[in-house]
Amino acid sequence: MSHHPDPTVTTAQGAVRGLRQGDTTAFLNIPYAAPPRGAGRFEPPRPHEPWDGVRDATVPGPNAPQSERKLGSVDMAPYFGTGWNRGEDYLTANVWTPAAVSGGHLPVMVFVHGGGFVAGSTRSALYDGSAFARNGVVLVTLNYRLGIAGFLDIPGAPANRGLLDVIAALGWVRDNIAVFGGDPHNVTLFGQSAGATIVGGVLATPAAAGLFRRAIVQSGSGLGAFTTEQAARVTRAAAEDLGIEPRVDAFAEISDERLVEAASRLAGIDLRTETHYDPLIGLSPFSLVLDTQPAASVAAGLGADIDLLIGTNTEEGNLYLVPVGKYATSTAGDVDDVAARSHPDPAQLVQTYRKTRPEASSGELRSALMGDALFGAGSWALTGAHAAHPESATYAYEFAWRSHALGGELGATHAVELPFVFKLAHLPQLHGGAGLLGPDKPPTELAALMHAAWVRFARTGNPGWDPYDDQRRATMRIDGEWTQVDDPRSQERQAWR
Repeated sequence: MSHHPDPTVTTAQGAVRGLRQGDTTAFLNIPYAAPPRGAGRFEPPRPHEPWDGVRDATVPGPNAPQSERKLGSVDMAPYFGTGWNRGEDYLTANVWTPAAVSGGHLPVMVFVHGGGFVAGSTRSALYDGSAFARNGVVLVTLNYRLGIAGFLDIPGAPANRGLLDVIAALGWVRDNIAVFGGDPHNVTLFGQSAGATIVGGVLATPAAAGLFRRAIVQSGSGLGAFTTEQAARVTRAAAEDLGIEPRVDAFAEISDERLVEAASRLAGIDLRTETHYDPLIGLSPFSLVLDTQPAASVAAGLGADIDLLIGTNTEEGNLYLVPVGKYATSTAGDVDDVAARSHPDPAQLVQTYRKTRPEASSGELRSALMGDALFGAGSWALTGAHAAHPESATYAYEFAWRSHALGGELGATHAVELPFVFKLAHLPQLHGGAGLLGPDKPPTELAALMHAAWVRFARTGNPGWDPYDDQRRATMRIDGEWTQVDDPRSQERQAWR
């Protein structure tokens, strides 16, 4: 076998040397913005200083300050990573590209990780882009500011700094991706969970227009943003916890360690106001902060020229119940409580779900309501808002393959689609008793097919099934078999309107 020297490419900031692995090359830890230090943690991202010589891009770099996340009895390390890998220069991207690249014409996909706006990074095992590169895609993953530095709404600081980081990364992609073989005019922005909600936010941000051509929203929400009034409660609580005034200059004095510790103590603030429910039903004190929800901005025409692929998993809510032992013990009162947290007519909502699921246990009803409060209703709203603008395409999916983890109870829950999208369902750490996918092997072709649909969408704007419109609401149900269904769960959807 002939030895290929590790490839070097020259970006606008300087040269980077990547790592050739068979027929793909990875470039890790390339800065797209300046390190967020001191007061800079609460300012818009700025360009990174150029460097001399060749920067080593063969080893993973630091990530955003965060505390380690555990989720009961399921091993989420492949998803969240293993906590905080320290270092200030963490606003970086990883790039995977085919080893033999000629010309800059390959579709580009830029991934935004999830983790509740407080955790996650490009270091997670699930975000290895090799399979995309093998399929002729330039795949980019990125870190963005998290927690207090990324999303706390502080007087005197720009809002949604983590989202501004994602837009800065898209600017870096536009300016640099051609040297990696990518086409800057064919960029698909995609994300999962908090990352998908951020993608919806970018769709609704005028400043991001022209930086990308398509978007994929996996289990996000177009109704997931806090109002400025809700966000101010979190800011007051954070300032109180730290013993400071809720002002940007005071936060700028606090170390990253103390910010991370304070963020982890902010759970459980009541964010319900006279006019608004908590879109995250108490699960996280961090989200986008916008007085107009992304779904409403998209309905008004923002992102109308962007092709959109959007969907959720059939049993999203299970992840928040099964691993922590709350699914089987759920009561009718728990069902009513979720409905009351998320809907103006909770009794009617529960009645609808009981009618459409006559055999369901309280655990199943509670999970279904949680999943729709967090992801379903906000995804349906964003899908409909986008489909109302026919100048671009809208495609919907529902991921229904059930994980066998935790005695078969975990099911088609939040995050189980990711290993299939990245074609990594074979990873050993996803299997076994505590693995996200459980002990049984998933259907042989599922990862290949799902990955191919995402690649096809990035390349052509069509994943391979009928577009969604307000009459048919065509949706691809993805399982061992793929079935296109029109208007799935119509009564439950209707109940959220």
